[in-house]
Amino acid sequence: MPGLLERFGIGGEPAAPLEPGFYTYTAPASHPFHYRLHLRVEPGGLGLLVLNASTVLHLNQTATEYAYHFIHLTPPDEVAAQVSKRYRTSKKQVKQDYADFAQSLQTLIETPDLDPVTYLDLERQAPYSDPMTAPYRLDCALTYKLPAGAPRDATPHKRVTRELSTDEWKQVIDKAYEVGIPHVLFTGGEPTLREDLPQLLQHGEAHGLVTGLITDGRKLGDTRYLKTLLDAGLDHAMIVLQPNKEETWDSLASFAYWRKVLDDDIFIAAHLTLTKQNAKTINALIDRIAESGVRALSLSESDAALSEQLQAAADHANHVGLPLVWDMPVPYSALNPVSLELKAQKTKAPDGAGRAWLYVEPDGDVLAGQGGKKVLGNMLTDKWSKIWKAKV
Repeated sequence: MPGLLERFGIGGEPAAPLEPGFYTYTAPASHPFHYRLHLRVEPGGLGLLVLNASTVLHLNQTATEYAYHFIHLTPPDEVAAQVSKRYRTSKKQVKQDYADFAQSLQTLIETPDLDPVTYLDLERQAPYSDPMTAPYRLDCALTYKLPAGAPRDATPHKRVTRELSTDEWKQVIDKAYEVGIPHVLFTGGEPTLREDLPQLLQHGEAHGLVTGLITDGRKLGDTRYLKTLLDAGLDHAMIVLQPNKEETWDSLASFAYWRKVLDDDIFIAAHLTLTKQNAKTINALIDRIAESGVRALSLSESDAALSEQLQAAADHANHVGLPLVWDMPVPYSALNPVSLELKAQKTKAPDGAGRAWLYVEPDGDVLAGQGGKKVLGNMLTDKWSKIWKAKV
């Protein structure tokens, strides 16, 4: 929705803004399109509207009020009466503007397979440019443990000496909700090694938060286990593929099965690391990923000498219709693409660490982003205001 910021403004002196707050709406089961809305009203009246973590809209003051009324199911005539009085404009104009806003939002609701980072394509509003009271997403590394036989990270995490308990992670999710973070992403290490992952997904679901998962997919090939996660409220996932491990390919088939059986429109992405070993077959691997029903691809290279092949692989992904995503915190391992994500100019990756998202380590310490060195505070022991201020 590139033009929304300009389109829904009303002339004249602005009215007093809405009170800051965080509002959610979940469509009833009878609605033909299951969706959730999260509206965060910032001090000053600007708003952030998130639709299923698929589209993030930066709203001016009047558009924020329209979103507020949409979420609260306010009748159009009442919206016209309230807004026209506040902004000293005609009820007819307000009613038309509100109808246009609602239609635009409905179009997004009915558009399948929206990318969790679609908002990065906004043309008329630079991402993360407005003052914010909290990020859009909280990346939670539940553990740095990896399955037996998994590639190991060359840099051990000696500073992290413990993992939060289930109740402590629930407190982290509670704080995310309280400060208005609409999207929680579980990563690691391998987050499925935590037996409490379904509980944590359910806890996020109970707050109406959007939840995502980044995993090597080995356990998700078990359709019963995957259904447990889907039933718990999992909204989207990224599979970090190890091409020589059929278990990770099985996970994509498992998602495809449940998407068909449950008519579930879950968004699935894959991460693939280009290595000297798979460089000659990378296009074939990308073709296989596209055929599996994956909706997006994250790419990295294990060696800077492969940068040209990486660009060629990215071009092939675009050719077969796989959009590229660059901002997901792929779990720490020997194939960790943090180095690629930091090459913002080359990859045009969004510079959102510390603004669009924050990263929580297994012990609750907060970093601006994966791979960061500065500890901003701890989600359990520090006030949010201290953590958010420390990111500067």
